This record gives sequence, structure tokens and C-alpha cells, in this order.
Amino acid sequence: MNLNQQPTIDDLAQLFSQHKDSLHNHILWVCESGEVRIDRLPADKPEQEFVSERPNMRTRLRTYRRGQGYVGRRAAADRDFIGNVLRTLQHDWARPRDQKQELLDTYC
Repeated sequence: MNLNQQPTIDDLAQLFSQHKDSLHNHILWVCESGEVRIDRLPADKPEQEFVSERPNMRTRLRTYRRGQGYVGRRAAADRDFIGNVLRTLQHDWARPRDQKQELLDTYC
């Protein structure tokens, strides 16, 4: 999913549905090209190390902790939640580059 291609709630829901909430922590992040990704955060890896390994990361959301219901099929089916995430990403993406936030910790 890419923020430059007018993504829909369905596009983002599909991305969320590809992951299992019960297995790992996950981080949703956006690279410089606008590509939105959800990657697993290994249990032994601090968030800052994850971030430092991705120099093309433009912004990210707070870590979705394992077992909290923030990724997976149930999360993907929650249209309000997915809509809030999408609005937050689109709002941040529309800002001038020098006003971007590395960590988005609230939803629109």
C-alpha cells in the first residue's frame, strides 16, 4: 500500500489482515516513498534498534503489542480503527517533509 496512490480502508485492512496478533509485536511504518509496511518486531529487539535499521523510515506508529488485537483479521474488520489509522497516516503524509513526526502516537 502506498500513500501516494490514494489508498482505501480496504487496502489498509488487507495489510493488517496479513499478520497474526497472537504471535509477535508489530510496527506500522512508512518509508520515504510512501509505502506503508507492518513488520514484526522480534521480542529481543528494542524499538530504537528496529528504527535505526531502517534509514528510509519517514514515520511510524507506536508498537502494536502482541495479543492486544491491533493486527490480524479482527483488527482488519474494525472499520473505525482502520479508518482512524488511515486518516492519521494521510494527515501526516500531507505535511511538509520538515514537519513530519518520527513517531505518531495519537490517531486523527
